[in-house]
Amino acid sequence: MASVYSIHDKLQKHSIKLLAGILAAISVGGIVEIAPLFLIENTIEKVDGMRPYTPLELAGRNIYVREGCYLCHSQQIRPLRDEVERYGPYSLAAESMYDHPFQWGSKRTGPDLARVGGKYSDAWQARHLADPRSLVPESVMPAYSFLAATPLDGARMADDLTALRRTGVPYTEAQIAAAGADFAAQASPDGAADGFAGRWPTAAARDFDGNPAQLTEMDALVAYLQMLGTLVVFPKIIPDANFNR
Repeated sequence: MASVYSIHDKLQKHSIKLLAGILAAISVGGIVEIAPLFLIENTIEKVDGMRPYTPLELAGRNIYVREGCYLCHSQQIRPLRDEVERYGPYSLAAESMYDHPFQWGSKRTGPDLARVGGKYSDAWQARHLADPRSLVPESVMPAYSFLAATPLDGARMADDLTALRRTGVPYTEAQIAAAGADFAAQASPDGAADGFAGRWPTAAARDFDGNPAQLTEMDALVAYLQMLGTLVVFPKIIPDANFNR
C-alpha cells in the first residue's frame, strides 16, 4: 500500500493530478461552507426598525453609487474599540439586507458613513456636498454643487421598486403604486401627506436641500445620507454600545 508521502510525491510531479487535487479540495471546502446557507430559512438575523428605502432615499442611493462615493467612504463599522468609539455601534448584517449591491466599501479616504444620519443638519450636508472645503478645509473631496441645480423626478421610481422586489426587497403593491407621489411628497417643504406616513411610518419628510421651489438630486442624496444608521434602535440590541460620534 502506497504511503501518504508516496502519493504526495506523485502529485507534486504531475501538474494535472495536482490541479485535480486542488480543485477537489476547494470544491469540498466550498460545499461545506456554502451548502448550509441554502438549508436554513434566513442567513441574516432580522432586526426591528429596518425597512426598505423610500423612493427618494433610493434615488439618493443611486446618485451615491453613480458618483462613486463608496470609493472613498465605507459603510461598515467593525467591532473594534477604536472603530466604535469614533463612529458608533458596529455594523449589523441586517443593515445591508436591502442594499443591492451593499456599500461596505474597501477604503476610507473620508470617514465611515454608516452612522452619519442625523449627525449634521440638512444645511450642513448640502453645503458640504457643494463645497467641502468651506466646512472641512483639509478635505480632498470633489465638489458636487451641480446636484443642487439638477432637477429630479420620480417617474421611474416604481420600476426601481419593482426590480428590487424581484430580488427579495419587501416593497408592497401600495408602495410601488404610489412611488412617484411619495418621491415628491418626502421632499415637500410642507411635509408629506398622511398617505406617505402610512406607507413609510419612520421616514422623515421635509425640504432637504434648502430650495423648496425645486426637487433636485441634492434633495435625494441628503435624504439618503440622513437616514443612514438611524433605523435600528441600538440600545435594545447592544446595551453597552458606545454611542459617541
